[in-house]
Amino acid sequence: MLWLYLLTRAGIWTTAYCTRWLFPDDRKTPHVADFFAPWQQWDWGHFLHIARDGYFPGQAGPWMNGWDNREAFFPGFPLLLRAVHTVVPHWATAGLLISFVSGAVAVLALARVARLYLPDGNAGRRAVLFLLLSPCAIFLAAGYTEALFLALALPAWLAAHRQNWPAAAALACLACTVRVSGLFLVAALAVHFALTARTRRQWRALPWLALPALAPLVYSWYLHLHTGDWMAWKHAQERGWYRDFHAPWEAWQNTWHAAFEESLPTGYALMSQAELLAMVVGILLAGVLARQRRWPEAVYVGLSLWALGTSYWYTSIPRATLLWWPLWILLAGWSLRTPRFTTMYLCLTAPLMTVFAVTFLSGRWAG
Repeated sequence: MLWLYLLTRAGIWTTAYCTRWLFPDDRKTPHVADFFAPWQQWDWGHFLHIARDGYFPGQAGPWMNGWDNREAFFPGFPLLLRAVHTVVPHWATAGLLISFVSGAVAVLALARVARLYLPDGNAGRRAVLFLLLSPCAIFLAAGYTEALFLALALPAWLAAHRQNWPAAAALACLACTVRVSGLFLVAALAVHFALTARTRRQWRALPWLALPALAPLVYSWYLHLHTGDWMAWKHAQERGWYRDFHAPWEAWQNTWHAAFEESLPTGYALMSQAELLAMVVGILLAGVLARQRRWPEAVYVGLSLWALGTSYWYTSIPRATLLWWPLWILLAGWSLRTPRFTTMYLCLTAPLMTVFAVTFLSGRWAG
């Protein structure tokens, strides 16, 4: 399993190296960008600024013009980045190291989760393969939150299946410090608890499910102390990324308009098309999970779709597919029943993975 992980990391780093030469910042200069430059883009800047300067440096905040809305990002990853930086002085290296180690933990946990659902000995390896070669797999290698979240959420799911609710709750609490998706995980854990608790002794573990709520409450309290706004996180999302509430059909219509009616540059239009496709995949996934009566997983994916599908337009849904571990297990099951499925998947996703990786690493990412 880890060999597959290391091989894909080597491929991604090779792509990053080549991107530095093919897409320099200044095409007229003979010098390429810094070795870590492809990884220091987009959301990484927010994580770096939070880890280095805090959320409100020098009394700065959302009351200022040009504010970067950094409070929209949960503190888990920046806090860990700050801690690792005390040992690894280079910020970008510290961020990449976090994702590298977290990704290894995540793939090992995913393999074990897959074996809970699929009896075949190759199930875990197939699920990991589909995750690591998914179109947006580049974000598992970058200094982003996806790998860290999976490294906490998947072991939490394993602990819940083993009825180890203190461990599941503690890991879910940590996941809630990393991404808002942690709240969807907690909802899924609660459904799983309700469906599996049978004896009075098992029901005694119910209070543990309140522990994960501590993370968002503490963060909201911290933001309130500095801004006077208990919903500062949500309002930062609205200001910076148009994540104010819209009906699902309005969000679909707005994204469709951006994707196909030539109202945006081609790069943004292509990413809007990817957002629509990812939403369709998510809806189909939730439907399949509900049909199979896998209610906890259906709740997890369904809440994610609701949160992502009720903004002005879709944003970051392709990245969110990385967090839908039921998808990779479902694909693994299909591949075990239909041997050609793996070949079909790789033929379809390999070009997309390359395109997404190059556009992200070259600074041309539009979504």
